Parts: sequence; structure tokens; C-alpha cells
Amino acid sequence: MGRVRRVLRRPAVIGVLVAGVLAVTAGLVWFQPWKLWVNETVREAVPTAAGAARPGGGTDGVRTLATGELISHEHRTSGSVRILQLPDGSRVLRLEHLDTSNGPDVKVLLSDAPVKPGEDGWRVFDDGAHRSLGSLKGNKGDQNYVVPADVDLSRYTSVSIWCDRFDVSFGATALKPVRG
Repeated sequence: MGRVRRVLRRPAVIGVLVAGVLAVTAGLVWFQPWKLWVNETVREAVPTAAGAARPGGGTDGVRTLATGELISHEHRTSGSVRILQLPDGSRVLRLEHLDTSNGPDVKVLLSDAPVKPGEDGWRVFDDGAHRSLGSLKGNKGDQNYVVPADVDLSRYTSVSIWCDRFDVSFGATALKPVRG
């Protein structure tokens, strides 16, 4: 036991231990691994006017402009995406039945990138034109994201659940315009 105390009193050993503790702490803050086991469920109603939802989730006057089904990329991801136009002309991107992993700095991106299955599709969504609609509200459930009025939806052909921290897509879908 005496030998261990002598070694631990050396400045170099103390410096290495302090550096190690700082490195582990920085890694935990950066990676936030506990988020892989923490689920956040959001249950927002379908909106009928900018920022409002009807009691009972009614959708009178709401028009669907585009749809898509999420595929998995870096993390298993499922659910559907709809872009809605509300009676007042505003638009909302709606995630329905979303089920993905939680993570640090996850965003909802509109992108011009093509959706590719497998690893080929993991890192492409921020390469070209893209627009963040904000941080993912939860990794499960139904949620709404306002599409700003200045966004030209004809420029964006896909949606990605995007981890900005690690520049990787958790899942994505191609947007298919709805006729009519």
C-alpha cells in the first residue's frame, strides 16, 4: 500500500489522473450516451391554424402537400412525414408515429439530397441546400414543425432526422408531392 501512495504523490501521475478525469468528463458531455436510454415522447395534435390545434385533433381545411415514410440510417427510425398547408396559408411539417433514438443536437432538416438506403445515405443531407426546422422535440410520437414562409418547398425533396453533433442522419424520407 505504501508503494501505491508514493506513486500517487508524484506530480506526473497526478497530472495524468487529472487529465484522464477531464477527458472522460469531456467525452461524456460531448457524446451524452445516456440519451440512448432516455425516451422523450411528444403527442401534438394536428394543427388547423398557425400555432393552434382544434380540440379532438380535427383537420378541417388542412391540405396535405407532400408525404413520406422514414427509413433507418445510423439509428433504427420509423414513422411518417406530412407537409401540411393550413387554412391561413402557413405550412407545417408533421412527424407521425416517430420512433427513433434520442441523441445530442438532433434536428429536423429539409434537404435537396436524395434519400439513399444504408450507409450511403448517412451523411448527405447537409451537403447541398438544407434548412433546419429546429431541434427534434422528442424521439417518439407526433410532432409539428413550422415551415417558414420564405422556404420554397420545390427546392427540398427530402426530410432527415439529423444529428448535427456527429453529422449523421438517424433516418430520412423522400417527399412525394400530393396531387389535388
